[in-house]
Amino acid sequence: MEHGFHVHGADQHELEHKAHAGESLSQRIAIMTAILSTLGAVFAYEGAATQNEAMLLKNEALLKKTTAADQWAQFQSKSQKQALAELGALVVPAAQADAYKAKAARYEEEKAEIAKKAKALDEESARLNDESAAVMRPHHHMAQAMTLLQVGIALASIAALTRRRWLVWGAGTSALIGIGLGVLGWLG
Repeated sequence: MEHGFHVHGADQHELEHKAHAGESLSQRIAIMTAILSTLGAVFAYEGAATQNEAMLLKNEALLKKTTAADQWAQFQSKSQKQALAELGALVVPAAQADAYKAKAARYEEEKAEIAKKAKALDEESARLNDESAAVMRPHHHMAQAMTLLQVGIALASIAALTRRRWLVWGAGTSALIGIGLGVLGWLG
């Protein structure tokens, strides 16, 4: 076996030096961006999930409101029929007046039942709208968190290229604020 010289180029020497020196700034930034990307994915998922739930609730509220409007239209129709029956009771001979009065009374009862259903539907619609708004609140925090995490990742990438440590601090600050907003949204 031959033992000879082993000559390193300047680039190989620097690589060996960095390998023995431990974690470099680039390695730390790579780990940081991987963590931030993972957190960003979680916040994006949670934000989308809350937005979808809010939209479903809003859609249900709209359906209830439409059904309530139909009920109120039916109520109005019964009111008109009742008014015509009451008018009929006044203009027909007395022998036929009782039939019109009975119709008017029936319409009055039907209106009361229709109004009860319509009011319940209106209340349910309002409740669903409120619930939708409450579900949507965390979405805003999640969206802000995602934006700040993306800014942090961008600053970290620039820091890796330029080797400017102050950019790493900026990336970390942006990321921490983003994480805080994301947790606030998650808990809220």
